[in-house]
Amino acid sequence: MKPKVLQIRHMPGERQDRVSAELQSRGFELDTRWIADGHELPEGIEDYDAAVIYGGAQMVEQVGELDYLAREIDWIGRWMKSDKPLLGICLGAQMIAHALGGRVGPHAENKAEIGFFPIEPTPDGQGLIPEEIMVYHWHLQGFEAPPDSALLARGPVFEHQAFRYGRNVYGLQFHPEITRDIQASWLEAGAHLLELPGAQSREQQLAATDKHLAPLGDWLRGFMDTWIGTATTSTLRAS
Repeated sequence: MKPKVLQIRHMPGERQDRVSAELQSRGFELDTRWIADGHELPEGIEDYDAAVIYGGAQMVEQVGELDYLAREIDWIGRWMKSDKPLLGICLGAQMIAHALGGRVGPHAENKAEIGFFPIEPTPDGQGLIPEEIMVYHWHLQGFEAPPDSALLARGPVFEHQAFRYGRNVYGLQFHPEITRDIQASWLEAGAHLLELPGAQSREQQLAATDKHLAPLGDWLRGFMDTWIGTATTSTLRAS
């Protein structure tokens, strides 16, 4: 039986993102739940070897009004008791940070972070985060690394960009899963957000994509080796 990864998505629509591609290339089966569309999260986690929580237009502050976000927070707490790998991207990272008691909210100057921006490693992030890498962002809020976690990367707009909790829970504020097709859909659906302070124009983003998308994919491949490695069903489920 193939090892299985649960994917939690907040936005509708099937997307072949680069995290999914990396998992499939390693032999993992993907079980995707669109929770905003009414998909339930599994009660038990014994059938899964890892989980990925993706981004979305929702905000952590909506946990009190969107029942599915409240259920997701509870599920995150249950999952982390298993010590199985968990990866949160953008909103997913903010949800994990919130579940662990970290602060999530808007920029102090109400800036957006949309486009390619640099990040740099902290001492704890050395070896995992390159000294110079441009990563893709699309968010209006950010997290502070939660208590008892290790801050891995900093950025010039939203300072906290990546954290690790325990052995294998990671939160990334940026979007290494991005593809040109996904970016194009965001630029179309979110064109109004490009007028916000801190957002790069469509032209700036496309020019940066030509330069930085491939290196970001190379980084993701190495990161996935660190996060989930080449683990098999037996090694992961025994952890």
